Amino acid sequence: MRFGVNYTPSRGWFHHWLDFDLDEVKADLDSIAALGLDHIRVFPLWPVFQPNRTFVRPRAVEQLVQLTDAAADRGLDVNVDALQGHLSSFDFLPSWTATWHRRNLFTDEEVVEGEAEYIRTLAAALHGRPNFLGMTLGNEINQFSSGPHPDPDRATEGQIDAWLRRMLAACEQGAPGRTHLHAEYDAAWYQDGHPFTPGQAANLGAMTAVHSWVFNGTAQRHGPTGVATEQHAAYMIELSKAWAADPERPVWLQEVGAPSPHIPPEGAAAFTEATVAAAADCEHMWGVTWWCSHDVDRALADFPELEYDLGLLTNAREPKPAAGALARAAAEWRGRPAPQPRKTALVVDAGEDTQEATAPHRSVCAPGGAVFEAWAALAADGVRPAAVLASRAGDTAHLAARGITEIVHPHEVCPPDSRTPSARSAAAGAPAARTPSVRSAAARTSEEKNPHA
Repeated sequence: MRFGVNYTPSRGWFHHWLDFDLDEVKADLDSIAALGLDHIRVFPLWPVFQPNRTFVRPRAVEQLVQLTDAAADRGLDVNVDALQGHLSSFDFLPSWTATWHRRNLFTDEEVVEGEAEYIRTLAAALHGRPNFLGMTLGNEINQFSSGPHPDPDRATEGQIDAWLRRMLAACEQGAPGRTHLHAEYDAAWYQDGHPFTPGQAANLGAMTAVHSWVFNGTAQRHGPTGVATEQHAAYMIELSKAWAADPERPVWLQEVGAPSPHIPPEGAAAFTEATVAAAADCEHMWGVTWWCSHDVDRALADFPELEYDLGLLTNAREPKPAAGALARAAAEWRGRPAPQPRKTALVVDAGEDTQEATAPHRSVCAPGGAVFEAWAALAADGVRPAAVLASRAGDTAHLAARGITEIVHPHEVCPPDSRTPSARSAAAGAPAARTPSVRSAAARTSEEKNPHA
């Protein structure tokens, strides 16, 4: 497993690209490397790098290369996000997509070609660097595609699919053979009708990226130390595998953090340790990348309160307790044998078989949903649950490839009328009042030809 951090500069936040200071960057990278981490994720600001549709600033690209080289000198590999896009509640869109030039980010042909050229340019500039891992298309750019964004760029699932494939092709054209991927916030997994789908997330690109944030209702329902909270990242990792065609597809926990007050500051280190331990117990994990490296300077205005203190390090580059926890976890989990397969799988029915990739009813997977609460209850009982689509629950070859020998339905774990009390008991660490009804995959195959029966 790899262990890294999302790099937030200690001086000026991501506005540092406007006053790029390589010495300041090097000092930040020194403080990251001192934690024993091995990679960073870097965020160019899109309007700063591409202020005009046909102009990518050479000086900005040069500064990105300088940052990458400085990271290499400190033993840090680099993944680069391109379309920023959206960061910590602020949108950064170039003027050629807004107001008088308002055009859809995902469907307007000129905008899409401009995006592709920008991505190709960054990828090509970094291709010769041995510590360049590859490109991520953008930071949670799916938030622009639907509500709750106040001015979304609406697109259909098919249009988003075409956009993702075109952007990933641009990455490959610029830097052939590198690890290129896309990454969404959890609406892709949890929000009915969202045009970015679980099928896209789990099958397009070199690996699946998961962004796990427990302020999405998880910590509110289950508390800061509830099993569902401490294993939320592991749940999303396992959920992603339900849609993956390749049973060995790698998964990257690309964003996870300890947001206050949902995770109290005094509990951040314990949350970090528990989150990493649960994620590391999932097969085919590429790595964990914590959000984020340094706190946001409180001289900067208008951030949501929780954004200011997410750093592992202060603005003075001093490590906080969570930094020590991640450093210890990295040292503990690197080089460990791969975890054993998860033999018990929870059935995920998020829509009809013919629509499984789009998951029209994927809200069953969200906090409070039948799948989410059943998975949490199983985990609280000491089970190591996997997840399998209802349409694949009778596919013996698929189950065997994943090492699954038993399956269970959500209603067998948490009947709808008892779901909330059951979840609260699990969160409180109370003994389970029931034993899950689990049947072998082989038995279920012979009993149920209809996966929705």
